[in-house]
Amino acid sequence: MRCLPTSLSLRPLRIRLATLLTVPLFCALPGAAAAQPIRVAIVGLEHGHVQGFLASLRQHSDVELVGVAATDPALFAKYQTEFGLKDTLYYRSEANMIEKTHPQAVLVYTSIAEHRHAIEIAAQYGVSVMVEKPLTISLSDALAIRDTARHSNIHVLVNYETTWYASNTSAYDDVQQGKLGEIRRVVVHDGHQGPKEIGVQPEFLSWLTDPAQNGAGALYDFCCYGVDLMTWLMHGQPPISVTAVANHDKPSIYPKVDDDATIILEYPHAQAVIMASWNWPFARKDMEVYGATGYAITVAADKVRLRLPHEDQERLITAPSLTGPDNNSLSYLAAVLNGQLAPQGDLTALDTNIVVMQILDAARESARTGKTVKLNRLGD
Repeated sequence: MRCLPTSLSLRPLRIRLATLLTVPLFCALPGAAAAQPIRVAIVGLEHGHVQGFLASLRQHSDVELVGVAATDPALFAKYQTEFGLKDTLYYRSEANMIEKTHPQAVLVYTSIAEHRHAIEIAAQYGVSVMVEKPLTISLSDALAIRDTARHSNIHVLVNYETTWYASNTSAYDDVQQGKLGEIRRVVVHDGHQGPKEIGVQPEFLSWLTDPAQNGAGALYDFCCYGVDLMTWLMHGQPPISVTAVANHDKPSIYPKVDDDATIILEYPHAQAVIMASWNWPFARKDMEVYGATGYAITVAADKVRLRLPHEDQERLITAPSLTGPDNNSLSYLAAVLNGQLAPQGDLTALDTNIVVMQILDAARESARTGKTVKLNRLGD
């Protein structure tokens, strides 16, 4: 019988040597019992993405929901009616819920500003955490979260919808295989018509449009996707400088926060332009990767416009489908908790998202002052 690190077979192109050295060996023994479902709990219901989690839970026999901590019982009642949640799942306090239900991980659906607090409570009990993007609202909070995670020996992961796009992985793999040559320019577009315009839940809209709770407007809400992707492509290397512009094109709707933002990231031999908006005519999440000899342009979640050296024109291809546990957040979380994956350098990983927060923090300052912000590599 041959034993291999599970992540080696599942993530052949994205994993780095440092990750391989830390991944426990996993051997499927004949007749071994199936792994028990991981026990997860929800903290907060203010983030509209919780609806997607609850809808997908029925398809995940590897995940068991054991509790929901929410300060607003009316929000719990709303989701209870929609998804048939049991009364016994509800708790007012995160700490009390963890003490009573003993989850292996909590999934945080609060405002972004509450992430640090939720992580710190979970860490007191040695419970790992997955938050919705971005990690938090400032670099100082991000560094504090890193210290907490290390001290308590827990995982802190960040969930982005675009992590599970086969098109992004296909473009990344083309870069790693040298098909495009050295990266020269990356352009990322993210956003939609605006949270109010698309009808997000009232509790979601309330904090999305509050800079104290969201960090900014479109600058944080959607630039984080492109910054995460670029940090992944650059293997965690921070840019030399960050320049950002943020607009208030709809001040009557969003008086407190920007609704359109552009970030330019300067690297020694490359540049990234991250464009995020609550003003697109249609929702979009796409990325253009231009190398020295070819390019890959993602189209939605599973298509790529590709042109390689010596090709006369581009081709539209369907990206290879992602396989579990790399194709959705819950399977990925289960694999991490079961020791099958070590999240280092991935889109979800804490080390990646510390750099993401360094960039977003600098971008907010650049937009505020109108000046370019120089960056240094963060210490450990």
